[in-house]
Amino acid sequence: MVVGGYRDLFVAIAGSAATLTGLLFVSLSVTPRRSAAVGPPVILQVRTSAALLSFNNALAVSLFGLVPNTNAGFPSLVLGVIGLAFSAAAVRSIRTSGSPARQQLFQIELIALLVLIFGTELVTGIIAIASPRSSVAVQIISYALITSLLVGISRAWELIGDRDTGLSASIAVLLGHRPPAESVIAGIRESGPGEGQPAGPGDSG
Repeated sequence: MVVGGYRDLFVAIAGSAATLTGLLFVSLSVTPRRSAAVGPPVILQVRTSAALLSFNNALAVSLFGLVPNTNAGFPSLVLGVIGLAFSAAAVRSIRTSGSPARQQLFQIELIALLVLIFGTELVTGIIAIASPRSSVAVQIISYALITSLLVGISRAWELIGDRDTGLSASIAVLLGHRPPAESVIAGIRESGPGEGQPAGPGDSG
């Protein structure tokens, strides 16, 4: 069980994660989706699941850590394993999605962040279990949970705004290049109605 200032921090993290999770569900249910703006369906599903997992990770670890006589290392260890398994599955799904190599490359940033967060939770969870009185382990777990919340917020904003807000995509924009997904959309708009798409009222044969 976390005590002192860490208890107040875990309470704040749990409240934030619960609120953000609810807002994510509401936003996704009322916001019109244009999946092509983020990428193919597989990549969209991975990034949506990453946002939800990031919030649930912070919520679960902080709530279980607040249970009396419960070592915060146990939920941190369990969620670390789940998160790393999700990351591995996400890499496999993206690799087999058939999307362009450049578009797959843009997903590495998200996967790397997830591996960093959940790997940290896994290691510090083991340390917290081995040394229950170690405040350093709880401190590092707290950093990982805060980072998890920030990653979830970033992915949620990306999904709602239909725009990749990651570092790689931002650098590409600053360099004057379009992110892969936006390039696809621009190509569709420039080419006009194509095969399998009905012509507009003003189009003639």
